[in-house]
Amino acid sequence: MKVLFIGGTGNISTASSRLAIERGIDLYHLNRGLTKRNIPGVKTIVADMANSQQVAEALIGHNFDVVVNFIAFKPEEVKRDIALFKGKTKQYIFISSASAYQKPGGHPVITESTPLCNPYWDYSRDKITCEEILNNEFRNSGFPITIVRPSLTYETVIPVAIGSWIDFTIVERMRQGKKIIIHGDGTSLWTITHSADFAKGFVGLLGHQQAIGHSFHITSDEILTWNQIYEAVANAAGAKLNAVHIASDFICDVADQMGMHWMRGGLLGDKSQSVIFDNSKIKRFVPEFTASIPFSVGIKQTIEWFEAHPQRMVIDQSNNDFIDKVLARYGAL
Repeated sequence: MKVLFIGGTGNISTASSRLAIERGIDLYHLNRGLTKRNIPGVKTIVADMANSQQVAEALIGHNFDVVVNFIAFKPEEVKRDIALFKGKTKQYIFISSASAYQKPGGHPVITESTPLCNPYWDYSRDKITCEEILNNEFRNSGFPITIVRPSLTYETVIPVAIGSWIDFTIVERMRQGKKIIIHGDGTSLWTITHSADFAKGFVGLLGHQQAIGHSFHITSDEILTWNQIYEAVANAAGAKLNAVHIASDFICDVADQMGMHWMRGGLLGDKSQSVIFDNSKIKRFVPEFTASIPFSVGIKQTIEWFEAHPQRMVIDQSNNDFIDKVLARYGAL
């Protein structure tokens, strides 16, 4: 099976690339060739997706059983993909986002039939529009789509709501005994999925004829409170948790004043909401899928990955400044 990943070396896609190669898939990556992450067995097509003509020329002579776009975020990008790949692939997989599901939710358990509506986050609304464009193309022309909605997925990032993502700031802060912020009272429910677990379900969908026209989320079945999540990060860091609980609205108001408007979407439109994902659909289509890496284990591996190369242990001073500003406004600094 010949498969093209647009992207392929990111936080989610690297594990999927490794598993695809392990399963004997003839895997190509299309990217700008800037990320120096070697995945043995992958063939690379170097092109910039922002330049449709350059991509079209780079793809001359290629047809794929499956094309996956890990880095499409805007409606114009999926329209470009339809033009590029119509008639040249048997399956086009769009990586959407579980943040597209209705916020606040109308039912505590999220299935693939949960409405898509997020008034808080333009990122999520763009993903919804992309899905609508692709579904219309499927209905009107038979363009062979499959939609996949990851939730908060990690391997080479630190998946907390406030304080880190690609940087090491929250871990260093914990090790210094500084206060960290947990939104709300920390008891809302959340699911965090290791990229290697996501890959098991995702790779099982590649070339899956019955998955055409369907949408899937792929998440762990482990349900944690945000208190438990931050406790697991602190334990993995070898530190004692020094947490202050602050209302999400308060945090977002301070973020707005600092020009960090994305915080309102990422918090009120996603992580402050309790989520329980029903993964029965992906398990029906990919019976071997099971998420087997507990967060307490996976986050230790992630911190070790950062520590293996000190240049990865970047401290983002803007994250520290934001946390300190919120704490000061709250009177907790």
